[in-house]
Amino acid sequence: MKTIKTKICELFEIKYPILQGGMAWVATGELAAAVSQAGGLGIIGAGNAPREVIREEIHKVKKRTDNNFAVNIMLLSPFVDDIIELVIEEEVPVISTGAGNPGKYINRFKNNKIKVVPVVSSVALAKRLARAGADAVIAEGTEAGGHIGELTTMAMIPQMADAINIPIIAAGGIADGRGIAAVLSLGASGVQMGTRFVCSEESPAHAKYKEAILSARDRDAVVTGKSTGHPVRNLKNRLTRKIDKMEAQGTKKEEIEEAATGKLREAVQNGNINEGSLMAGQIAGMVEDILPVKEIIDKVVYETALVIEKNIEYIKEQ
Repeated sequence: MKTIKTKICELFEIKYPILQGGMAWVATGELAAAVSQAGGLGIIGAGNAPREVIREEIHKVKKRTDNNFAVNIMLLSPFVDDIIELVIEEEVPVISTGAGNPGKYINRFKNNKIKVVPVVSSVALAKRLARAGADAVIAEGTEAGGHIGELTTMAMIPQMADAINIPIIAAGGIADGRGIAAVLSLGASGVQMGTRFVCSEESPAHAKYKEAILSARDRDAVVTGKSTGHPVRNLKNRLTRKIDKMEAQGTKKEEIEEAATGKLREAVQNGNINEGSLMAGQIAGMVEDILPVKEIIDKVVYETALVIEKNIEYIKEQ
């Protein structure tokens, strides 16, 4: 079978340079374990969950695979200090971070032999964290689902590759081997996929949530909440239309945020696809099936190798 290897594989001690997004309510121990067992790096999404909940998810992974895995730590969580203590105690090999700058924690992680991989959405932040000692960065473009920045993945990756000398993992707008080959050519050393793994057999997302992604078209992943300073990409539904209306009317930031509170869980766990928050990336329109994690990874790895091989053949002919 065709395969691909990059410096990310050596850094994280994984077979393929593929990470699974640390999606709140979706990135459970079961999903993370399946991704790690299949050769990628599975990530548990800590979100705003307390210490004992995440401890249980970590133990689920350890029972299912001996391969490396990660925990994504949301730096705005009220339990962030507890989660940091937990990942050190549990000897989690890799952590990713979101919703803030993890600079003040990096030395502590490194002293405990934990690889640190922050999620960034700008070149400036990537440069700052590279200087602070991050092992790699996840460059997440605006094409991604959930909370997003403004730069696109395709525009950000080459600029970041020119600016820092640590590995870059591209995230946002990637669902198949064509996307992986594209970002590798731009300077990335690996990819993180979220929406594609939502539609896996091991994903805990409600069947209706998965069906909404399978039914999505290219323009269905829209952005709401820009006026709050924390824009979110969701599949359009009653909730997104409600928030759009509130923003158009100049509703206060606090009221808009309150209207969205708890809506992701409502969608993921209860299958409320009308009033729930259907976080999904712009590649939702490319996802056409629900497959086991291993099949997803094997398929995109083969596609990537095939695309790269075809391009090399084309160059040779010239």
